[in-house]
Amino acid sequence: MTACPALLIAAPASGQGKTTVTAALARLHARQGRRVTVFKCGPDFLDPQIHAFASGRPCQNLDLGMCGEDDARWRLARAAADSDLILIEGVMGLFDGQPSAADIAERFAIPVMALIDAGSMAQTFGAVAHGLASYRPSLPFAGVLANRVGSAYHAQLLRDSLPAVMGWFGALPKSSDSLPERHLGLLQAAEITDLEARLDALADALQASATVDLPKPVNFEAAPAPDVNPLLAGQRIAIACDAAYGFIYPANLETLQVLGAELRFFSPVAGDPLPDCDAVWLPGGYPELHADALSRHAALWLALKNHIAAGKPLLAECGGMMSLFEEVVDKAGVRQFVELPEGRLAGHTFHYSKSETPLTPLVRATTTDGRDGEAIFRQGRLTASYVHFYFPSNPVAVAGLFTTA
Repeated sequence: MTACPALLIAAPASGQGKTTVTAALARLHARQGRRVTVFKCGPDFLDPQIHAFASGRPCQNLDLGMCGEDDARWRLARAAADSDLILIEGVMGLFDGQPSAADIAERFAIPVMALIDAGSMAQTFGAVAHGLASYRPSLPFAGVLANRVGSAYHAQLLRDSLPAVMGWFGALPKSSDSLPERHLGLLQAAEITDLEARLDALADALQASATVDLPKPVNFEAAPAPDVNPLLAGQRIAIACDAAYGFIYPANLETLQVLGAELRFFSPVAGDPLPDCDAVWLPGGYPELHADALSRHAALWLALKNHIAAGKPLLAECGGMMSLFEEVVDKAGVRQFVELPEGRLAGHTFHYSKSETPLTPLVRATTTDGRDGEAIFRQGRLTASYVHFYFPSNPVAVAGLFTTA
């Protein structure tokens, strides 16, 4: 059992400022010399990039549906042993989804700070806060933080509206220092040129107007990491990683390393050649925003074609598959499970494109409620799909995807 201060930042709905406030808290405590580990509820790629920048440490995902409780338990235990503070950003509204951010908070006894956008309300703030706190009596509810507050008088109205026993974390003023967005969410961290200045300004605002003391310690049960055989020992895996191919779970890279693989990163956008490798991973991202640069990199596409012709493995996920297909049409977003010949893998899909192909799928993913999900295509050792696989869900299957046999 390891004790570490921890807080889950939730909200009544999306768009309340969870990512901004979580990143600001991480930045504030990190620049005070604390080791801050941030987690993101749900299968998100973009928010974790911001949190990793803010804290200076990798940000991992917690999702009881895709990742599983055992995975969440040992990652939290590891973080508790190596951190002065654990922050967890919720997903959507506090009780939205199955499982929800509230489920994670309750499962691991992590106190919840509800962030409420108070920009267009006064005393109703107290009713919303009361509802969040009392909707599920077993939830470890710590209190509320008001966001987008107009004045000191407005903040006092909000605080006075709360039940007497409810915790008050303070009020953040209206600000233009929010984080820029595009379709699928925030810009990637590397694309926000003034990210450090933005985070410092947000941390300053938080320090000036809110309670930023460390939360109470939470006891995390000891849980060892899974025992993984080095099935990819000696294998060199080339991984596209840049503004076009940035949707990479940190846990996936860690899994490949634990499996024994040597990771070789390259940037298709920058014109990097394909590294000398045994297998390739083209992750998701925004290749459609970098079509000109990618289309001019003919040498890479020829090298990938030769790689596949030689019977070497290539995994192309979502944007990576889009690089091999042609059309962009629609959008979707659900957790899915895939029964591949190599084994069962969990994953997530969220995309704004629709593929049209005469190819027959190898298999189809299955959603958590049993419906047919995304198609998984295979040609030789090329595996392509809209599904973003979560590698820790089955390291043995992942090893199979990246080996020639």
